[in-house]
Amino acid sequence: MENINTGDTAFILICSALVMFMTPGLALFYGGMVRSKNVLGTIMHSFIMLGVAIIVWVLYGYSLAFGPDAFGGLVGNLDWIGLRGVGQAPSDYADTIPHIAFMIFQGMFAIITPALITGAFAERIKFSSFIVFTVAWITLVYSPIAHWVWGGGWIGELGALDFAGGTVVHVNSAVAALAAAIIIGKRKGFGKEAMHPHNLPMTILGAAILWFGWFGFNAGSALAAGGLSSVAFVVTHIASGTGALGWILAEKIKTGKPTTLGAASGAVAGLVAITPAAGFVGPISAIIIGLLAGIFCYLAVGLKFKLDYDDSLDVVAVHGVGGALGAMLTGIFASTLINADGANGLIYGNASLVVTQLIAVGATIAYSFIVSFIILKIIDAVMGLRVSEEEEINGLDLSLHSETGYALSGIGGGTLGHTAPEVALQPEPSYAMKPSPASDQH
Repeated sequence: MENINTGDTAFILICSALVMFMTPGLALFYGGMVRSKNVLGTIMHSFIMLGVAIIVWVLYGYSLAFGPDAFGGLVGNLDWIGLRGVGQAPSDYADTIPHIAFMIFQGMFAIITPALITGAFAERIKFSSFIVFTVAWITLVYSPIAHWVWGGGWIGELGALDFAGGTVVHVNSAVAALAAAIIIGKRKGFGKEAMHPHNLPMTILGAAILWFGWFGFNAGSALAAGGLSSVAFVVTHIASGTGALGWILAEKIKTGKPTTLGAASGAVAGLVAITPAAGFVGPISAIIIGLLAGIFCYLAVGLKFKLDYDDSLDVVAVHGVGGALGAMLTGIFASTLINADGANGLIYGNASLVVTQLIAVGATIAYSFIVSFIILKIIDAVMGLRVSEEEEINGLDLSLHSETGYALSGIGGGTLGHTAPEVALQPEPSYAMKPSPASDQH
């Protein structure tokens, strides 16, 4: 206990709160991009993770992810089940903060990661099936991969660098999102009718909250208040800003007009890409990483039309491409001048780090896709994944939650009981125009 540093402890608790705030921010970011009849259902997907994911984490998820190694670096054992032995004393992961503070910081990562997946199947999944999927996914996918990278598992031992979750959080969630989009299928009318974002100011607010919270996400991963956390904070902001610029630059060249949604999406893409690199690169590298992330993630949005899958809110393009790109660029730009506990990358004479990063990304993609696919298939066979066609047409807010996000024609709002049924049950009219060839969101 004498090693506990009150400044570091306060810093980690504040960063934990910032990462927690990212999940409601994600709810607004996603909620603004869906049609108005699905806004509450979409927000609910993220918000409820604050309860569901933390219960799994406390009961056994943390022990699987960070507990003493079992099975040769594949997963932690259950010594810390129910947080037994996780208390006020320091741990091997951080010797200046209480073990329980490290646990809750990592718990906030476990909350937002499955919330990211929800953007892929927005507007068409059963709520009950979603809850079951989340519990299974944290247990069988997130916790093992977190152990591989951060908990003393084989990827960490291999020497791969992932400062704050490029593989564990972003690539992992995006690959699961792809599996879900394939199995659940496309939204009714996808590719035939436009599905425009219904509230872009809400999405911009959500992006701003994500940006704010991401300082805790990346700087907090230094696990102490000091020089390394300061570098991580600075490069996080740089990459996010240049990500926004990269996206709208690509938009301007391709369509002739930069958009506010593009700026917000580019900022998130920059944040995603800098996440694995934040504690290993300097400001100039962050500019390059953010700019490339904005451009490449924008171009990746069109893949769902070419490959014919419906990733509703472009999780694969932003988090998958951004996370993988950031992991590979870490292998190029990492420097021991920034972090002596890291490694030098390609431009500092160590080409092998690029290979190591590639192995980490490839293993995450393969494992997450296969296990997520199996989980989804089992749930679909047992209880079904998708709502009925009628429920989808009426919108998930009414069909699954008996609520409306907005008053309709000045009547009601709130729960269905306060809304005239003949108004509430009318399906939202479709847009006559066809969707943009680039994306129905971006």
